[in-house]
Amino acid sequence: MESGFQEAAGHADDDEKKLKKLIAAYKQGDQEAYARIVQKYHSPVKSLAYRMVRDYDEAADIAQDVFVKMARNIDRYDEKRKFYTWLYRITVNAVIDHIRRNRRHQHESLDGLIDVEGAPSSDPEMSYLRERLRLEIRESAGKLNPRQRSAFLLRDLGERKVDDVAGIMDMPEATVRWYLHRARSLIRKDLLRRCPHLLFLLGIR
Repeated sequence: MESGFQEAAGHADDDEKKLKKLIAAYKQGDQEAYARIVQKYHSPVKSLAYRMVRDYDEAADIAQDVFVKMARNIDRYDEKRKFYTWLYRITVNAVIDHIRRNRRHQHESLDGLIDVEGAPSSDPEMSYLRERLRLEIRESAGKLNPRQRSAFLLRDLGERKVDDVAGIMDMPEATVRWYLHRARSLIRKDLLRRCPHLLFLLGIR
């Protein structure tokens, strides 16, 4: 999911150096450098926001807010860290703030976020069951609170390391692990309540 951020960040040290030059120029007041940074990251920022709120217009508003916050806080950016990680954290926090202002999102499904693990099956019934599970996980994940959802999204769906998630969410690793524990526990509990037969057929205990 967040691969767009990684791609936008560049595939080589040279790209990172160019980015750091743009940031340095913007800190000196170069508005063209700011425009180039926004152009580089607008798509992945909006994509991440959309995956969390599932509304294009709201994702666009969040992206705009992210770049306003980036502009206001660019002097706080530590150039020893990857820029996309810093911007990613701003985006996640902006989404969380948005969800808090619009409580209805806490109970909406996270359509399109869940990809059930496992090799493709030639058994039509097994493929059907996996698709059913994907839909059920999607429904359960939509009930998580914003921070649980973010941790689950970044770690379990985005496959990022816990220490990276901690940096993005600006919290200790132990706190991230707690949010992950609660998210997984709540999803599992909800699935066991709503579709225990499906879990049994898929061999999930």
